[in-house]
Amino acid sequence: MILFAVTALAAFSYSEIGWPELTEEERDPRVTASEAAAQDGLHPIVEDKKEELKDKAAERGIDIVITEDYRSIEEQQALYERGRSADGDIVTNAAGGESYHNYGLAVDFALRSPEGSVVWDIESDFNGSGQADWLEVVDIAKDLGFEWGGDWDHFKDYPHLQMSFGLSIQELKEAAGVQ
Repeated sequence: MILFAVTALAAFSYSEIGWPELTEEERDPRVTASEAAAQDGLHPIVEDKKEELKDKAAERGIDIVITEDYRSIEEQQALYERGRSADGDIVTNAAGGESYHNYGLAVDFALRSPEGSVVWDIESDFNGSGQADWLEVVDIAKDLGFEWGGDWDHFKDYPHLQMSFGLSIQELKEAAGVQ
């Protein structure tokens, strides 16, 4: 059984992923960088898809827990400073403004076991379907339009789901006035 610690929430800089730049025609017109930068919670589309994800997972007998969603730039910076200029262990390589969480476009999830504990286990099949519950949730999330951190090349962030709407972190930072 592989367990993932909560501290792996965002342990890298999104710029390391190398998201491809999209043309205007390829962008999702539902969300602009300035709109996302103005969020102080989950973007309404992401909120709706998060609830739909929970409902669809429950239909398959999978109980998911959203462990993180919107995180302000200041909260992100405080996490980034852990193990650097503040006490504690390093928990992220994403400074304030470097995470899709900072723009209301990302959530992290975990599973609730039949015993009621929250687990970051990508192999368990609690619902007995023959497929790992974690991967069932990922399949549902992708069908809903989420991108999965487990697909990234440089750092696997298994709990992370985001809807970037074709917007880069750089575009979001510029819209938010973050250096």
